[in-house]
Amino acid sequence: MDRQTASATFPSAAAAVADARRFVRKVLADWGMDEISDDAILATSELATNAIAYAGTSFEVTCRLEGDDVEIEVRDRHPTRGIEMPGVTASSGRGLPSIATLADSWGVSYDRRTKGVWFRLPRPGAEARDEDAPESAGEPAREDAPGSETAETDRGAPRAEPADAALARPADAPVDLTAAGESGTGESGGDRAAASPNGAAALRDRLRERAARPREADPAADAAVAADARVAGEGVGEVPADGARLLRSPAAVESMQDGVAAVREMLGAEGAAILLTERDGRLIMGASSGTAAELPLGELSVAGLAPAVRAGSPWVAVDAADPIAVALRASSVTAAPLESQGRLTGLLVAVSTAPGRFTQSDGARTGRLAEELSLSLEKARVGELERSWRGWLSFVAEASDLLAGTLDQERTMALVAQLVVPRLATWCAVYTVAEAEPARLAYVWHADEDRADGLRALLDEAGPAPAMDVPGPWHGFADAPEDVRAAAGDTAADQVYAFPLIARGRRIGTILIGRPAGDRFARSAIELAEELSRRAALAVDNARLFSAQTAMSSALQRSLLPPAIPEIPGLEVAVVYEPAGEGSEVGGDFYDVFESGPGDGAPALDDAAPGRWRFAIGDVCGTGPEAAAVTGLARHALRILAAEDMSVPDVLGRLNRLILGEGERGRLLTLLHGEIIARRARDGVTIRLSSAGHPPPLILDPDGGVREAASSQPLLGVFDDVDFQTDTVELRRGEVLLCVTDGVTERRSGGRLLGDGNGLERLLAGCTGLSAGAVAARIQRAVRDFGPEPSNDDVALIVLRAS
Repeated sequence: MDRQTASATFPSAAAAVADARRFVRKVLADWGMDEISDDAILATSELATNAIAYAGTSFEVTCRLEGDDVEIEVRDRHPTRGIEMPGVTASSGRGLPSIATLADSWGVSYDRRTKGVWFRLPRPGAEARDEDAPESAGEPAREDAPGSETAETDRGAPRAEPADAALARPADAPVDLTAAGESGTGESGGDRAAASPNGAAALRDRLRERAARPREADPAADAAVAADARVAGEGVGEVPADGARLLRSPAAVESMQDGVAAVREMLGAEGAAILLTERDGRLIMGASSGTAAELPLGELSVAGLAPAVRAGSPWVAVDAADPIAVALRASSVTAAPLESQGRLTGLLVAVSTAPGRFTQSDGARTGRLAEELSLSLEKARVGELERSWRGWLSFVAEASDLLAGTLDQERTMALVAQLVVPRLATWCAVYTVAEAEPARLAYVWHADEDRADGLRALLDEAGPAPAMDVPGPWHGFADAPEDVRAAAGDTAADQVYAFPLIARGRRIGTILIGRPAGDRFARSAIELAEELSRRAALAVDNARLFSAQTAMSSALQRSLLPPAIPEIPGLEVAVVYEPAGEGSEVGGDFYDVFESGPGDGAPALDDAAPGRWRFAIGDVCGTGPEAAAVTGLARHALRILAAEDMSVPDVLGRLNRLILGEGERGRLLTLLHGEIIARRARDGVTIRLSSAGHPPPLILDPDGGVREAASSQPLLGVFDDVDFQTDTVELRRGEVLLCVTDGVTERRSGGRLLGDGNGLERLLAGCTGLSAGAVAARIQRAVRDFGPEPSNDDVALIVLRAS
């Protein structure tokens, strides 16, 4: 890497800001300038965010080592877009004022294709500049950007004043933004700590040193400041920041404690405090010391403060009736606003019990201290924001994984409620809406189990869930009877928010979340609940669709299986059927055992008893509706053709022609079909059977021998005009005929199949002496236990045992 210049280009993506920070940190570390890396990284982050948020293009970060200074420039590809000015035309952003405070000098340069914002930081250990001497507002023009045709440096954009000059201006003067490009968003990430690398004591010393610098009165400048304040309007206090977020940041708390100590020491005040603003305009205590320590603020709000707050200026209260003086029990007060991205973050306040204790000079010094403290708090706020953002993403990712992990509708709704409680709310209720039916209370979850029953009763009596399309407050408890409200206790006074469950353009339900009346919902909790409701809606809808599909498939599957197994004299019959998967698809395997009548057209046997039965076991290629159509065709055709006294070979021939007649809708079918003829002496049965491409049936002798019982013939749905033959089996008492589908023989464990090496024959040989039901159960268990993974094929088997 060149030790004088280093550059890198980054895409227009949110992640690029963090990449730019890492790049600058590495470059400065290589140059031995870790002491200024925090300021450099923060400033780079602001400018990189500008390039993405406003220019919307890729951007280049260039670091230059020039003498005793380090200069960093962020250049984007969109120089023609209008510049937004914080406090004048921009709706948010204080990035460039942050640059003005951090940097020794900064500015903007243009060429025909790009725009760059640069800033300069002094080299660590270099001779300090004269802080009291004013510095030139301009910098010598740099060389044209490489490849530019007519580059112009700082055209229409004079250099910004250096940081020290910014601190030397009047305390109530806004930063001069006429030299700047787009304002920063403040999302500088978590790389930057709130305090300087030298720790809290160094930060406190720096705050006192910067704020205590004297300045000469300049009436002209003061007039310009007043004009700028009027242009900026009174919007500073209109959209306050969320002070509660700062209280969650250890770095912010430390900075506030240091700021309170610094202002007391600098002014010799009896007490000091930092008051933070909430989104509703209320003021809460951030840090305090001395006589202001641990005092309740009551209903103190931004709306009741002096006009100087809305103008963004410090002030000295000459009236003991000032709201802050009353709240902090003081006779005199000086205060200055803490601002972040054009919004009021809070107030830095010094108090005294003596009237007239503070002067306008004290107010100006407090204002300068507040400016420095605002920057520290902004850094801490951004760090806390990034931490909260990571936590938010982690929560959403975890919730998504959990919701995607189940397709059970009841379990999905239970997961939604348990994800909300207690992280986002004290309780949660889920309503579902079916077509042409009112909303139904499907699930209720409360952090306190003792209140769950009362909450459910309250919700039942409160009426249906609101039919809303956007989130909002819900006041349905007011409609519940008084006795029910009394039984629910404090729960009846809870504040409740409702979030619609909308999936694929349909409202499928509502989520209600509640908290006790005094525990208000944070905006982040509402936003997170809204995001969760969108994901929950899809999860619930998917679970409902899956449940409907499973129910439909199960009903179809049941229709393709025989309703009951008939009793056959002299024969024990046992059947097993297990579809693959989770029941969402109809399997291609089937079986049937049914009575076919007194005869089938074949020559009668002398010892045959009246009555004949048929059995069949088949496997259609594939699964799903197409396979189910062939399965239904085969099973019903077998019964119809048998009722017409057709022989087993003729039935197979007719069924083969039927499948071929289906054309492209037809599927290949393996089928084992047989006729059972009982004997008068009940000495076993006679079976005539044909195997059309099906795994051969096996016969188990009473002494443990196993043999095949039928020859293989072509499967159905392939060849036309096939003549099928019949094999006759005399099944004697104690012998077992086993018929299976390939879901048994092809059960897989790694690279091995259950049927490999006569595996099924050995398994059947171990069933000697067992009943038909016991044989079926043992083989079913062996198939399940053969492999660690669930079977991916249907399993069907028929066991016939002569008795």
